[in-house]
Amino acid sequence: MGDFGNVLTAMITPFKADGSLNYELAAELAAHLANNGTDTLVVCGTTGESPTLSWDEEYQLFVEVLQAVAGKAKVIAGCGSNSTKEAIAATQKAAKIGVHGSLQVVPYYNKPPQAGLKAHFQAIAQACPDLPLLLYNVPGRTGQNLQPETVAQLAEVSNIVGIKESTGSIDRASEIRRLTPKEFQIYSGDDYMTLPMLAIGAKGVVSVASHLVGNQLQQMIQAFSAGKIEVASEIHLRLFPLFKALFLTSNPIPIKKALQLQGWEVGSTRPPLCEADSEVTQKLEAVLKELSLI
Repeated sequence: MGDFGNVLTAMITPFKADGSLNYELAAELAAHLANNGTDTLVVCGTTGESPTLSWDEEYQLFVEVLQAVAGKAKVIAGCGSNSTKEAIAATQKAAKIGVHGSLQVVPYYNKPPQAGLKAHFQAIAQACPDLPLLLYNVPGRTGQNLQPETVAQLAEVSNIVGIKESTGSIDRASEIRRLTPKEFQIYSGDDYMTLPMLAIGAKGVVSVASHLVGNQLQQMIQAFSAGKIEVASEIHLRLFPLFKALFLTSNPIPIKKALQLQGWEVGSTRPPLCEADSEVTQKLEAVLKELSLI
């Protein structure tokens, strides 16, 4: 259940000049990504600015992206919430739309203990038994850490198929891999950690950089899987400055600026996020030029 491939793009959400959601451009961007290395699109996650989207906007975005990539890529809907009841309702509605899976972030702000986290994810899985769920652990944003032992218990649930692990810790990723079945999919939540995590048994990455270098990320992962470690390492090191540049300030500010520099009229971020300043823009521009991306 739920094979999402190697490269999952955490897709940005484009806005018009008046701040409204640009569904037409979202569909165009989704199709472009599906044709350039992306196996699965993760819609309305952190990079998609889910905190400032209404549920109605999110549902419509799921529909538009699904139609745009039909037969070319899968779609995972970001339906997480720090309210279990709300997460269940959102996930059930997304499932009816026809998404291929759902990303479920660790509940933020209210900081439930591990028993509460386990019950939260189990309840969502039970309410949507036919929809594959991908856990999302990002303690730097949520204030709470999903422990490897809890992940292992949740991996026993048939439709909890994997995790986006965004702690930046190879130790934690190793412990999760050690404790979970081989078929449980581990994805790096950070581009710079993809190659190291492949070495301990991760399947791929939920990527921001794949907006720009999706084909190269596919090549890196496929090279590693084929035992061509030097080739994979060469790609990783070549792209490493880009991985770092895309997090010079809060995501998705840099990736939106990078896409703008490429000519995509994706608009700004919604407040309280803001535009990239001149220093970030100059550094991004230099890296993009070095990689011949602009």
